[in-house]
Amino acid sequence: PLYNEEESIPSLVKALDAAIANYGQPAEVIIVDDGSRDKSFQLLKEYAAGDARYTVIRFRRNFGQTAAFAAGFAQARGEVVITMDADLQNDPMDIPLLMAKVDEGYDIVSGWRKERQDRWLDRKLPSMLANRMISNVTDVKLHDYGCSLKAYRTEVLRHVRLYGELHRFIPALASQVGATVTEVPVNHRSRQYGRSKYGISRTVRVMLDLINVWFLGTYSTRPIHVFGTLGLSAMGIGMLIGLYLSFVKLFLGESIGNRPLLLLSVLLVVIGVQLVTMGLLGEMITRTYYESQNKPIYVVREIVNDFHDRVDVG
Repeated sequence: PLYNEEESIPSLVKALDAAIANYGQPAEVIIVDDGSRDKSFQLLKEYAAGDARYTVIRFRRNFGQTAAFAAGFAQARGEVVITMDADLQNDPMDIPLLMAKVDEGYDIVSGWRKERQDRWLDRKLPSMLANRMISNVTDVKLHDYGCSLKAYRTEVLRHVRLYGELHRFIPALASQVGATVTEVPVNHRSRQYGRSKYGISRTVRVMLDLINVWFLGTYSTRPIHVFGTLGLSAMGIGMLIGLYLSFVKLFLGESIGNRPLLLLSVLLVVIGVQLVTMGLLGEMITRTYYESQNKPIYVVREIVNDFHDRVDVG
C-alpha cells in the first residue's frame, strides 16, 4: 500500500529490484496507490510500463491500508504473498528471512521490529502495550502486530475477510482457521521522506477492532453463549436482589418503594431479557449467514484417501 510517497518511490523500486534479484525466485510486485494526491501514481505508472513484474492498482480515493491489502491479496498470483510499507522503513532484503520460515512449514511469518527506529512516547510505547494486549486476547503471541513486513501463504488468505482496519489482525484472524504463525526479527529504518500517516489517535480504533476480532473468533457461530451468559447473569442478580427486597418487605415489614435497589433489580431483569433476546436473534442471523451461502463452519487443511476422488473401476 502506498499513499503520497512520491519522494520514496525511486528508492523503493530500486530496493525491491535488488531484493528480488538477491532472492533469485520469480516474483511480482503489486503496489496499491491508496488515492494519492501527489505525483505517486504517475511515477508508478512509468515504472510499471518499463517492467512487467510491476502491477499498479489505483484507488479512486483514500480507502485505507486494510482495503489496499485486500486489493493486493485479490490481485496476487503467487503461492506466498509478502506485504510491506512503501515508506522504506521496512527492508526488502529481509524477504529471505521470512521465506526461510515459510519453507519450514509456517503459514504466516510476521516481522518483528526488534530495534524499532521510531519515537518512544507516541509510537513505541502505545505499540508495546497494544501488542501485549492483542497477544493476550487472541492467544497469538507476537511482539509486533503493527509491522507490515509479513509473509502469508495464499491458501490461508482465502479464508480471511478484511473490513474496517483489521489488517494488523490478519495473523490472529488466520489463526482462528488453523494457520500456523511465527515471527522473525527484521531490520527497521527511520523514515527518510515525508511524514507518518499514523499517530496515537489510532489507539481507540485498535481497541474496538480487538473487541471485534475477539468476538468473531470466539462467538461468531454461537452468539447466544456470550449474550445469553450476560443476560442470565444480569437476570440472576436482579432476581436475587428482588428476593432480598421481598424478604425485607414481607418478613421485616420495611418499605421498599423508595429504595434504589428496587429499580436496580427491575433494570437488571429487563436488561437480562434483552440480552438473551439479542443472543437468539444473533443465532438466527448466524444461521442465515452460513446457510444462505453454503458457508462451512470449519476449514480443511487436507484429506488423505478422499472417497470422492476415487475412480470406480467396477
